[in-house]
Order: sequence, then C-alpha cells, then structure tokens
Amino acid sequence: MNVDVLLGLQWGDEGKGKVVDVLAPGYEVIARFQGGPNAGHTLEFESRKHVLHIIPSGVFRNDCINIIGNGVVIDPIIFENEIDGLSPHCPNIYKNLLISKRAHLILPTHRLLDAAYEAEKGSAKIGSTLKGIGPTYTDKISRNGLRIGDILSPKFKEKYNELRIKHIQILNMLNFKFQLDEEENKWFEAIKIIQKFTFIDSEIEVNKLINQNKKILAEGAQGSMLDIDFGSYPFVTSSNTVCAGTCTGLGIAPSKIGNVFGLFKAYCTRVGSGPFPTELNDEVGEQLRKTGNEFGATTGRPRRCGWCDLVALKYSVMLNGVTGLIMTKADVLNDFDEIKVAVSYSIDGKIIENIPYDLSQNISPVFASFKGWKSDISKIRNKSELPIELLEYIRFVEDFVKVPVILVSVGPDRKAIIDMR
Repeated sequence: MNVDVLLGLQWGDEGKGKVVDVLAPGYEVIARFQGGPNAGHTLEFESRKHVLHIIPSGVFRNDCINIIGNGVVIDPIIFENEIDGLSPHCPNIYKNLLISKRAHLILPTHRLLDAAYEAEKGSAKIGSTLKGIGPTYTDKISRNGLRIGDILSPKFKEKYNELRIKHIQILNMLNFKFQLDEEENKWFEAIKIIQKFTFIDSEIEVNKLINQNKKILAEGAQGSMLDIDFGSYPFVTSSNTVCAGTCTGLGIAPSKIGNVFGLFKAYCTRVGSGPFPTELNDEVGEQLRKTGNEFGATTGRPRRCGWCDLVALKYSVMLNGVTGLIMTKADVLNDFDEIKVAVSYSIDGKIIENIPYDLSQNISPVFASFKGWKSDISKIRNKSELPIELLEYIRFVEDFVKVPVILVSVGPDRKAIIDMR
C-alpha cells in the first residue's frame, strides 16, 4: 500500500487541517513529515474550533494512529500546551500519538536566536513566526542538534547545556538581551510530558505499516511556495514543504508515494514578508481578509490577500506531482461581482508564463476575469447544486493546471465539503 500525501500549493494557510480531518476516516495512519509549531492547522466541528501546531490532524479520530515524523521540529512547551487542550477531546491521545526519535527539539535559546536574527535584519526581515524553527533546522544541518531520542540518554542534560552555551555565545555577540531561567524551567517540565509518549524509529515503523497494507496519509505543513529550495527564497520556511519532503521527513522511498492531494484557496494569501504578485492592497483585498477571517492561526497576524495565482499554482502542481486538487474557501467569494486569476506575468513588458528565479522583480500579473456567482454556497453539499459561475471557474483552473478538482470546501466545518468526483 502506497502513502498518499496532502500538502499546500500556495504560501500556506490553505486549510490542510480541516481537509486532513475530513479525509482521516479513510486512513489508518496520519503522519506529519516536516515543519513545527510555525504551522497552524485549524479544524472546526461540533461548534468547536481547534488549532493544531505540531500534532497531526488525525488526532480526533480515536482509531487513527498519528505519527510525528523525523522531519518535524518540536517545541516541548508548545507541545505540552497542545496536549492539555486536546486531552479532554482525544481520550486515546497517549496511545495513538507516536513520536520519531529523530525529530529535533526546539530549545528556548532557539527562539531567542530567531528573534535576534530577525532584529539584525531590520527592514529586510523575513517575517519569521519567531518559534525557533530556522535556528533549529540550522543546528540540524550543521550537526549540532538535539533530538527526541537524546531524551533517553543519561547525558541528555549535558548535551542540552553544550548546545545552550553555543547559543548564548551567539546571542552575546549580537548584543541581544534576554531572560532564560523561567523558559528553561518550563521546557524541562514539558520534557516530562513528552516522555509519556512512545518514541519510535519512525522510518522503520512507517515502512512496517506500508508492508502491512495500512492506509497512510502524510500531512505537510506550510505551503509549496515556502519550500526552502523552490519557494520565494529567502522569504521561505526552513524545510522542504513539497512532496519530496515526505520521503526525507518520514523515511520512505519515492516509489511508495501514491496519490498527492494539493490544496489551494479559491483566492490567495500570504503571512509575513516576501513577494506576492497578486496581492491586493485595496478594498477588494480587505474584503477578502474580512470575509475569509484571514488572520494567522499561529501568530494572529493579518494575512495579505489577493487573487488566485495560477502561474504559481501550476508550478506547485508540477513540483509535487499532484494527482487531485482540493479548492478551499470558495464560499469567501460569494459576494464578488467579478473574480480574477493570474494566468501569466508581465516583467518589463515581457510576458512570461513560468515562475521566475527572482519573484522580487517588478511583476505585473496578467488576469483572466470571471463573473461572480453572487449567492451563498455555504449550505450546498452536492456538486449539482453549485452555481454555474463557480463550476466555470473550477473548469478553468483544471484546464490550466491539467489536474482535476476533486473536493471543494464551502465553509470551516468538517461537513462543509463537496465531492466533485
């Protein structure tokens, strides 16, 4: 049995949490393969809203195994807070959540370094969530990191202190003022909570589950346009958010990848700094933000909003080998007379149809326009009831990227989804 993959195709915040929750009944295992507490996967059901940062979105399904893979970075304090909030709703959480020994730990000093580096950049700052993600991945790549498996070592505290000293030396060189004692105490208390869970050699266990023909869904975080290699560098995250990250973040072979489900909003958003060709700094952008409640699930920051960018979407589809598209937040466009999508870029008068190496250039998007449906679709559950204007919009997207739209989300609740197949 191959592993199916679900990931975002834009700049994150595409609605992955909800869709994983919707798809979870068809899977026996949900595995996160990269990212950390910079992710905010929102799920809404039974009039309650839940935001997951580290824990896979299948956690609300009592018979589902959830795995935090080796490609994830974990902040024990945020993890503890997440567990505290979930425990009343997930009675099997201590049994059904497994953690890779190879996943890296975010130290309190990693978060301080994140803040110090952003402060040093001044006006050129990346827009980091300040969760310590980048410095943790930096230590991983430079072979200095502390991993979940190290918690089991009698030299764990010694290893922690060695890394802590290195971080403090850097902070002092940057003249960054900080307080550490309180956060460190919380951190070591949170380590005790993590120790209540089962640590696994995830690459071994995931492949065992594959060989047992278990149905597995790999869950990505952030979005493809934030990929460290293929995103809008340097305004990106610190991990591989594309499908290839599934292989390195869980320890599975490329030949084991099955369906690749790619999520995109019916419009487009971005949090933090960086290029955004279709951004709308006008009343239309503000309407998208207000109607779509576009504020970061992790940071609370207002998201930048704009029309859907099909140039970027086609690029992401190519990178990920997407087999099925999932459109989210179609209902946010209910009240628009006209809806636009970017179909090419104009750079210095030259039309290009592919993502350029430098997205920070003076790019003017070339738009195709569609008539809005001007009706409430949030209660619709059958594709035959969708307005013709929305169906035409969907067909255009499908024809442009050469991949079918298989699901359309028309509201935040897990039931507000339409099967287009």
